[in-house]
Amino acid sequence: MSSSIQTKKVLNTIINDDCIKIMNQMEENSVDLIFADPPYNLQLGEALTRPDNTHVNGVYEEWDSFDSLAAYDDYTRKWMKAARRILKEDGTIWVIGSYHNIFRVGYILQDLGFWILNDIVWNKTNPMPNFKGTRFTNAHETLIWAAKNPKSKYTFNYEAMKALNEDMQMRSDWQLALCTGKERLKGTDGNKLHPTQKPEALLYRVILSSSKVGDVVLDPFFGTGTTGAVAKKIGRNFIGIEKDATYVKGAQERIDNVEAVDNEICLEFSAKKRQPRIPFGAVVERGLLSPGDILYDSSKKHCAAVRSDGTVKSEKMEGSIHQVGAAAQNAPACNGWVYWHYLDKKRGLVCIDELRQQVREELYPGE
Repeated sequence: MSSSIQTKKVLNTIINDDCIKIMNQMEENSVDLIFADPPYNLQLGEALTRPDNTHVNGVYEEWDSFDSLAAYDDYTRKWMKAARRILKEDGTIWVIGSYHNIFRVGYILQDLGFWILNDIVWNKTNPMPNFKGTRFTNAHETLIWAAKNPKSKYTFNYEAMKALNEDMQMRSDWQLALCTGKERLKGTDGNKLHPTQKPEALLYRVILSSSKVGDVVLDPFFGTGTTGAVAKKIGRNFIGIEKDATYVKGAQERIDNVEAVDNEICLEFSAKKRQPRIPFGAVVERGLLSPGDILYDSSKKHCAAVRSDGTVKSEKMEGSIHQVGAAAQNAPACNGWVYWHYLDKKRGLVCIDELRQQVREELYPGE
């Protein structure tokens, strides 16, 4: 299939058209990240009412209605196939859904060759109650994050997400509120412009975690432009595709009001460079420590003898510096490089991590 739409010519624009048609016209392997918020096929049927008989604004739009599950599956397969075609080999895709569709979405993703990396549970801190009292309150949605294939060298900004979470690993359950207040776009009638507008906080995590500054983020179901607004804020390029002209107008006005960050320093984030792995045996074979030398923990409560093959032996066990360190503390794991110390005549106890760094500089100068 020949490509008639050059990616660089549609950067930071909203295309008012059908997403399958447009993606099939775009260049192959041309976008870094896709966020898709497709129709959920909610199958609501009759209108919902509260106990006081007031109407609940559900999703009754035509774009969320399908004649059958087979029709929904066919539509899902077509847009995902088109999305896969334009995604770079090392790119990733996020798809959000609810219990109505997410299991079908995941099945089709895998059928098409995508490699699932995570499923994220978005726990809504302010969910809509179950007014009828016939089911559990539906308080979450699920995001599937997938690479194009198992060998993709995908982007994951682990350190940035950890920093965002007060130096704790970011978990796969996210506590975030629904989109409300000033963030919620309203139509000329004062009602919600779009029934399923996603909060910017959700897209902030998605885009920050899995893209780099300057990357191209595509949203095939652009709606009110949350993806574009967040991408612009944090230095990414976006491409939006949206069939409804009313949504396009609202999204464009919203994005026009977003101020992009000009200061590159503010767009930087924590990224710990992976340093080359150094085995403890490399320290021994270079004579920085010798067989028979004794290692100690920082309080000299535990000790272990260095052996010729780069293992160590304590009263409890023998093995790697990590295994023996864990056993000494009755802990499930241990970083032996920072746990063990050797005794220097002038300096006293010195962490063996200094020796690792010495070997690293010798083997990989300048890294």
